[in-house]
Amino acid sequence: MEIFYPIARPPWTRLGRKLESMCRKALYDFKLLEGVDKLAIALSGGKDSLALLFLLKAILGKGFPECELYAIHVDGEFSCGAGIGGGFLKGICQALNVPLLTRSSTQKLETLECYSCSRERRKLIFETAKSVGATTIAFGHHRDDSIQTLLMNLLHKAEFAANLPKVGMVDYGVTIIRPLLYIDEQAIREFAKLYGFARITCQCPVGQNSLRRETEKMLGEIERIFPNARENLAKASITYGSKKALLP
Repeated sequence: MEIFYPIARPPWTRLGRKLESMCRKALYDFKLLEGVDKLAIALSGGKDSLALLFLLKAILGKGFPECELYAIHVDGEFSCGAGIGGGFLKGICQALNVPLLTRSSTQKLETLECYSCSRERRKLIFETAKSVGATTIAFGHHRDDSIQTLLMNLLHKAEFAANLPKVGMVDYGVTIIRPLLYIDEQAIREFAKLYGFARITCQCPVGQNSLRRETEKMLGEIERIFPNARENLAKASITYGSKKALLP
């Protein structure tokens, strides 16, 4: 029996055109693909990373370089992200003609916590990307992720710093880019529902009670008083945010 996998690609709906336009704007504004011939995507299998995969596949070679595109997935007993079977992502990547590289996390429930898990996952992604010659890696962080990061850094460290669109990880010899930085989470959620990949959610038992989740709840309360809070915080993060991690 043939299995059909949820694939989003042109011709787009109005929403799809909007998201592609915003992704293109970020790629152009921040020169995210300048000098890039091989590009890796950190593919958790959640709505954000899948949306990024679909959008970049549609964009590359059309106004931007025709990069070799790779997808990297980190699985494991407990790992941040969708917690889905590798066969699902393999089917999607095969349909898009994108090589999928899979690595496994060593995280166990007894010692599971966000910081060490994130460091291990990133190290695995970086090493895997470099193994195929891709030193630029795209992550699916969107506008709301950046706003949450801004508030957590401000309130916890007195530092006005959000997610940067392009970050050189000097110690690892790679560069992180974030092409979805102009796109809000609700738009990605609607895009995922439209194309049938919205049912996947994070399965991490620690992530359900994380500081990031609590910050998102706080943002909801702030919006009740200041309806334009998210939009203004997003603008401020790009205009005034810390540039200390940017490439020279």
